[in-house]
Amino acid sequence: MLFDSHAHYNDERFEDDMDEILSSMPENNVGLILNSCSEIAEIPDILKICAKYPFVYASVGVHPHETDGLTERDMDTLKEYAKHSKVKAIGEIGLDYFYDFSARDAQKKWFARQVDLAKELKMPVVIHDRDAHKDCMDILREHNVKEVGGVFHCYAGSVEMAKEILDWGMYIAFGGSLTFKKSVKPKEVAAYVPLDRIVIETDSPYLTPEPHRGKRNSSLYIHYVAEKLAEIKGISVDEVENATFENAKRLFGI
Repeated sequence: MLFDSHAHYNDERFEDDMDEILSSMPENNVGLILNSCSEIAEIPDILKICAKYPFVYASVGVHPHETDGLTERDMDTLKEYAKHSKVKAIGEIGLDYFYDFSARDAQKKWFARQVDLAKELKMPVVIHDRDAHKDCMDILREHNVKEVGGVFHCYAGSVEMAKEILDWGMYIAFGGSLTFKKSVKPKEVAAYVPLDRIVIETDSPYLTPEPHRGKRNSSLYIHYVAEKLAEIKGISVDEVENATFENAKRLFGI
């Protein structure tokens, strides 16, 4: 069975056929899905999906794109939502200097605050890090993320950076970009990271793997990531499926 450790089924691109897609998961070897969160306003919809589908779990958090204007009251709201039995992590949280949709000072402030919230709640974090490696690592180091661990979603850093992340007891997640023909660095990191510290994901509806790149992504394509990882590791697809499934269950306490 496969565990898609990061997806967004509350996205408007699933508005017309979400139920059809999710209902087909068991027959397509997808056993569990973690629906990640980008902003507080979408949490009720995410929890409705979790209630309808026993195999869907959630994280709650505020994406760096949405950090302008956040308040401590928002952190209190997150804390309340995090008590839900289907919520297994705080995320996705982090920094995004590629788009800079929110001011960098706001991104850093609320990233650090949400790491502290995760520690208070004793929950793992789901990290979004795009073109912000140094500041991201500095904040995680300063705020002692190793107390709770978590996962670097859609990992795009170096092998050297991965070494420290692994030292913190965290996991590395690979998605569709691992299958891209010109994607060299993720393949190097995937070859380096021990199998017992890897999880796989789709980031649906984004980052669709080859050979469907350019189309809307879904968990039905997670097997392409598993197959590419097996090829890189020189092991069977079954080994990758079994290991990453158990890794993600362990990571999220499922």
